[in-house]
Amino acid sequence: MLLVRNILISDDLFSRKFTCNLSACKGACCWEGDYGAPLEEAEIAVLDEIREKLRPFLTFEGNEHLDRVGTHTLYSKENLVGTPLLGNSACAYLTYDDNGIGQCGIEKAFRSGVTGFQKPISCHLYPVRHSKIEKVQFEALNYEDWSICKAACALGKSLKMPVYRFVREAIIRKFGSDFYAELEAFDEQSH
Repeated sequence: MLLVRNILISDDLFSRKFTCNLSACKGACCWEGDYGAPLEEAEIAVLDEIREKLRPFLTFEGNEHLDRVGTHTLYSKENLVGTPLLGNSACAYLTYDDNGIGQCGIEKAFRSGVTGFQKPISCHLYPVRHSKIEKVQFEALNYEDWSICKAACALGKSLKMPVYRFVREAIIRKFGSDFYAELEAFDEQSH
C-alpha cells in the first residue's frame, strides 16, 4: 500500500497489468453489473445541464429511459447515485459502433466537441475504483478484479502495462499531474 496525499493506493495498481481489449469484451463493463456507473455530485448537475446536447449521441431506448427516469438513479442498496440502467442492465448512455462494441454516448458527444464533459470519472478510472468515506476523511484507490476483463488483463500483461499507467489520463483528470508523478516515482523506485 502507498499513501499519497491521504489517499491509500492499493499495490494492485502497480503489480496488476491491464489494457482494455474491446475487441474481446465488446465493452461489457457498460452492460454488465447490478448498478450504473457511480456519479459524483458535481457530475449529476453536469449531466442535467447537457442532457439535450447528448440526445443525438444516444440510442432511442436510452433517450426514452432518460426522459422517463432522469439523468441519474439512486441505488439505495449500494447507497450511491449512478447512471440509470435499461431493463437489460445496460447503461442508458451506452451506444454501439458498427462492430457491436459498446461506446459511451457521453464520450462520443465530448469527442465531437458538443460538450466539455468527457464521461463520469468512475468510468474513466475503470478498472480503478475511487472510494471516499467522508466521516473519517478517508479515500482509497483500488483495482476492481472482474471476470469480464480477463482479456484486458492478458493484453496488459503482454504490453507490461500497470493499471495505474493505463488510467493515467483519468488519474490526472481527477487528482492532478503532480499526484500521478508521485505514483510514477513510487513505481520507478520499487522496480
